[in-house]
Amino acid sequence: MLGWRLLMSAILIPLLVGLFRLDQQLGPPAAILFGLCLLIAVRSAWELADLLRTRHFQPCFPLTGTLSALVVVAAWLPALLQIDQTPSLPASLACLAAAVVASFLTLLAWEAWRFEQPGRSLEALGAGLISVLYAGTLLGITAQLRWFPQAQPGYFALASMIICVKAGDTCAYTFGRLWGKRKMAPRLSPGKTWMGLVGAVTGSVAGSWLWLTFAGQLFQNSPQAASLPVVLLYGLTVGLAGLIGDLVESLIKRDVGRKDSAALMPGFGGLLDLVDSPLYAGPVALAWWTLLPPAA
Repeated sequence: MLGWRLLMSAILIPLLVGLFRLDQQLGPPAAILFGLCLLIAVRSAWELADLLRTRHFQPCFPLTGTLSALVVVAAWLPALLQIDQTPSLPASLACLAAAVVASFLTLLAWEAWRFEQPGRSLEALGAGLISVLYAGTLLGITAQLRWFPQAQPGYFALASMIICVKAGDTCAYTFGRLWGKRKMAPRLSPGKTWMGLVGAVTGSVAGSWLWLTFAGQLFQNSPQAASLPVVLLYGLTVGLAGLIGDLVESLIKRDVGRKDSAALMPGFGGLLDLVDSPLYAGPVALAWWTLLPPAA
């Protein structure tokens, strides 16, 4: 299983970087990333609906899938309206916030319309809202790394987050399988060990440093890494955020008595098991690139 995970990571990450390079040449609207995010949002909403369809949680996938996709569309709206210009972060976040509010109002109206008896509506409403926030909103915020801090090297920033998180995830799994003995969160995620935490930090910091230092020449304007302390702290915080994202998804699965979100890929589980860390780390990385960029 360890070898399979390493092999799939070695295939998926370069493939994703290649798609980013191709999409970079297509301009600011980022058509390939847009289509990819729509697919991820809808599939994630489906997996969440399947996970949460227990007890009194009864999310409606056609509704939550549609709303999640609309939130992603809203996050892209400034870029779609300004084909030859870079959208502003405030405008993108404002569109995204408006879509989230509209989604909440829609979910409220839906639960009011289908009300039958007490004890079910609020649970179903919470499940639907979690689905839209998780599958659509976090993805829409993370995708803003495509344009910020600048549109030209945007994929450099987005890829830095993915490389950092996935390097940490791979090293955490490797360290845990080889040397992990003491459980870190046995009730929440029995497979997580303290040695895995060491691996996550080591991998994320190393991946961040390698990418930010040497990958700039692959992009136009050749971004240069910031000072070493900033680069290392960026890798540490984004990597830890990715680890928390993994635990958060474990929380959802454990609470409903499931091991994987779905059976999408051997060794990885469902799509949510692949994107849980980037979705949680994405807003953290966006804050870094907006306030204190780890590369210039």
